[in-house]
Amino acid sequence: MKTSAERLAVLGCAGIVAVAVAGCGSVTDAVKGDGDKAITLGTTALTNALDPAVAYDAGSWLLLRNTFQSLLSYPAASSAPTPDAAQSCEFTAGDATQYRCTLRTGLKFSNGHALTSADVVHSIQRTLKINDQNGPAGLLSSIKTVEAVNDTEVLFHLAQPDATLPAKLAGPAGAIVDQEVFPADKALPNDKLVGSGPYKIDSVEASPKNGPAKVVLSPNDKYTGDAKLRNKKFVLRYFDKPTDLKAALDNGEVDLADNSLEPNTAAQILSDQQGGKTDLRVVEGDSNDTRYLVFNTKDATAGNVAVRQAAAQLVDRKSLARDVFARTVQPLYSMVPAGVSGHNTAFFDRYGDQDPAKAKAILAAAKVSTPVKLTLTWSRSRAEATEAETLKKQLENGGLFQVTVQQEPDWDAFKKGWNEGKYQMYTIGWFADYPDPDNYVAPLIVEGGAYHHGWDDARISQKLVPDTLKQTDRAAATGAYAQIQGIVAENAPLIPLFQNKAFFTSRSNITGVESTVDTTGFFRFWEIGRVGKGK
Repeated sequence: MKTSAERLAVLGCAGIVAVAVAGCGSVTDAVKGDGDKAITLGTTALTNALDPAVAYDAGSWLLLRNTFQSLLSYPAASSAPTPDAAQSCEFTAGDATQYRCTLRTGLKFSNGHALTSADVVHSIQRTLKINDQNGPAGLLSSIKTVEAVNDTEVLFHLAQPDATLPAKLAGPAGAIVDQEVFPADKALPNDKLVGSGPYKIDSVEASPKNGPAKVVLSPNDKYTGDAKLRNKKFVLRYFDKPTDLKAALDNGEVDLADNSLEPNTAAQILSDQQGGKTDLRVVEGDSNDTRYLVFNTKDATAGNVAVRQAAAQLVDRKSLARDVFARTVQPLYSMVPAGVSGHNTAFFDRYGDQDPAKAKAILAAAKVSTPVKLTLTWSRSRAEATEAETLKKQLENGGLFQVTVQQEPDWDAFKKGWNEGKYQMYTIGWFADYPDPDNYVAPLIVEGGAYHHGWDDARISQKLVPDTLKQTDRAAATGAYAQIQGIVAENAPLIPLFQNKAFFTSRSNITGVESTVDTTGFFRFWEIGRVGKGK
């Protein structure tokens, strides 16, 4: 699986924000008040390319989910994809190797061109052909061929069983593009994009770094899907730093911010809101963003399973969540986060809370000399150096470890470093492509995973993962994921630390934020409205 800077940067059941997607409605159904005034969302999830064939990070997908349709999509607070551009989709082979979709009738792109099965085929084939090194082609790698049976039917032939294909197609990797506009072998410039989603792109203002700085959207009057728009114009602005975003929020340049503010800032706004001291408000929900402490198992020291088990015995997730991240994260004891099928507490079941005596016993039984000397490398963190320094103190509790902390501030150099096995252990985050347990297991565990930790277990890579991909009833795969996580906890090639909570901050006259904060990772621009005049 290809990864990108924003996807790997920091980044529970959605009960507190569980809502149903609004039914069909006119794009002119904006809320009363300042409904005609553009609503501006700010984010620090920077991106460069927006063409779905090469876009593969949080900043681009934030936009693409609102401007392009896929065959399927995720309703609010749901982990099961449902038809979007498709009328229906189903596996037609018992071994999950054929998948057929029938399109809705009357679909059109914002330029008026008809959307047919030929456009779906073109979209999939061009992503695979372009095969951008930082793009989403890896998500579609199980597709052997895709054919247009007729104008409304598409048939996927898979090289091997892949029950997660519907989930993959439900995101921007499966975005449908206009074959008359998008070339088959190269990406389209950011200001030329045409989709069939609820919004169309009116303009893209480039930043000095060549990525978008500001994107202006308006309702797509050719859209025939289920989204009911509650605003008449939407603007997405990208900021370099959380402090810049907070300043823009304070002075009214943006109406709301996604989960990009520094943890203590978000916590302070929430406190001020509860005390009636601010015009801002915070909607707290669940997120599927997770963070891990990763070991290079090819390293002479970190490659010793007893060393990793002792480290797992010393990590204090509750302290990280409370003291470092101001309770804007929640402890994670599973590869799969809360709110996603397959979540469990495998690491807590094995190690419990921090216990230096148990860690000492593990090292003694393996005849490992102490203190164990390790270097912890980090690049980006919402808590900056405090996260790594706190982990250092936790691991050194009891005198069993001696940890040196170093930062690699250059993100590309950091990626190169872990790819080449230069680090003994390092912290990294994971922003999932789709809310299925497979996306927290296969890309992170099998054959060393995206972080190149060097560990693999044949029980997982050759038996359990392939078995789960045959289960089109995803609930039926839960037992296998429990086995996988038990094996991972025993060997600890990486240690789950926490999953983010979502803290979306907005001005008090902005509505609908709570309707779009959940573990699907989809931020639905159409749910956001404005009441009164506000600031």
